[in-house]
Amino acid sequence: MKYLFTALIVLLWSCSESKKEQQDNLPVIKGDTTIVKDGSPILEKIKTSTVKKEPFKKNISTFGIVQAIPTQYAEIASPFPGRITKSFVRLGQHVKKDDPVFAISSPDIFEAEKMYYQVKQELMLAEKNLKRQKDLYKNGVGIQKDLEEAEVNYEVTKRDYENVIASLKVYKVDPENLILGQPLVVRSPIEGDIVENKIVLGQYLKEDAEPVVKVAELTKVWIVGQVKEKDIHAIHKSEDIEITAASVSKEKFKGKIYYISDLLDEDTRSVQVFIECDNQDHVLKPGMYVSVDFIDNLDQVILVPSTSIFQDKDGSYVFVAEDGNRFIRREVDATGVNDHMMIVNSGITPGEKIVVNGGFFLLEQN
Repeated sequence: MKYLFTALIVLLWSCSESKKEQQDNLPVIKGDTTIVKDGSPILEKIKTSTVKKEPFKKNISTFGIVQAIPTQYAEIASPFPGRITKSFVRLGQHVKKDDPVFAISSPDIFEAEKMYYQVKQELMLAEKNLKRQKDLYKNGVGIQKDLEEAEVNYEVTKRDYENVIASLKVYKVDPENLILGQPLVVRSPIEGDIVENKIVLGQYLKEDAEPVVKVAELTKVWIVGQVKEKDIHAIHKSEDIEITAASVSKEKFKGKIYYISDLLDEDTRSVQVFIECDNQDHVLKPGMYVSVDFIDNLDQVILVPSTSIFQDKDGSYVFVAEDGNRFIRREVDATGVNDHMMIVNSGITPGEKIVVNGGFFLLEQN
């Protein structure tokens, strides 16, 4: 029993000495400064590295969808309900602006043509009456009231005539060559290729009918990509972009940023980037998914291991190593490159030493 009691006392004393030794080896934290005592085993676990700048080229990859440029794409429908009487195009045909696409016969068109001739006739009569009233008034046999009424009537009729002319020109109708009862020829508003053709001769189109022809100029297209919020600052309008389509994976297409959206999608935390891309051979088809690589210019940056960066509610920080086993906590602005490396944008400068491994031992232990 005596030996057991003695052994227990020795064990308790040993544990007490071990605990005291561990506490003596713990770092001392004063504000942003952590001091590690000489001889502490913690020093063997802490690895430091000198901060330096090195060349770095950051590539951001995402997916994109090919779209026709809105100003180079048109869906052509009939402006009036009516029956198609003639087609001037075929699928794949190249058309120029104002080339005829199809002709349609409609009572509404007939009424518009009839209105033109009617108003034109009324304008001729109003002009003739105004001239007559001016002559009468000039020769002292007319009265001013009749002249004023003739002037007002002429101006009103002239305005009606101009409105009718304007409405006809909207549909590319030349009033000088207008023949009453002729079908309306619907024309292409842009130059491009017929990429969809649903024209059926004799087909009756209702007032709200879908477009029957689509025209697109696809020698240039837009690639609409999604860039994550954290990468927005890394893309610039001046940089080159490489585009790869799955159907022709060996071919790289070059593009330039046309527009970076000012709106952030709250669900995906990303912004839309519109990229203009040459497509002379029409390899890129609207609706096609492509890979987009933003190639940033080569730059000198501070690259550090991700193990050197710590996070708390106030932001990111590192431990800067100084003489006397002193480690200063320093706030930094850092951007992730991959799972292993980060770019430090501010907070530390080349020549300083930072802790790259073992920084955990410098944290306050609860």
